[in-house]
Amino acid sequence: MTNNSSSITKVIGQTRRWLKKIILRHNFCPFGHEPDKKDLIRYAVCESNDPEAVAEMFMDELIKLRDGDHSKIETTLFITPNCFADFNDYNDFLDVVDVMLEELNLNGTIQIASFHPDYQFADLAADDARNYTNRSLHPTFHLILEDSIERARATHPDVESIPQTNMDLLEKQGLEESKKQLEACREE
Repeated sequence: MTNNSSSITKVIGQTRRWLKKIILRHNFCPFGHEPDKKDLIRYAVCESNDPEAVAEMFMDELIKLRDGDHSKIETTLFITPNCFADFNDYNDFLDVVDVMLEELNLNGTIQIASFHPDYQFADLAADDARNYTNRSLHPTFHLILEDSIERARATHPDVESIPQTNMDLLEKQGLEESKKQLEACREE
């Protein structure tokens, strides 16, 4: 595994732009504004292309979030730019993630949200714009403290409507505009 700080910096920069220009701009996650504003988001990049090495670092990140000072880190975006390019491999790794959560006794403590360049909901075609609610530039796992989710839910009038609102926005925006906005996040 190479630890190339310039490539890590680039991946983090792209992911920050994606978070701000897509996720927060469109309010896909209304709960993301506060941690972003308070700089409570940790960006962790694993450059390995070996799923076992990714699993080791992922386990470390789960422990860091669990044991960390939550006034400094409330959530982690774990990015794997060189592993899980295939969406099926990414989905298979989510099963490994579930086992890790179980082994560390973190069910109910940390929740995982998934993002991938080829993300596809089971009931949608691959070229459906609505998939862009979970499309990212790199395979990404969002590690979220359940306590943070519960606090945020208390401030949102209708949490259950968020997914449909997001999909309606993307359907109206259209596939080409969704692709264009995501690609724009690659630019410095």
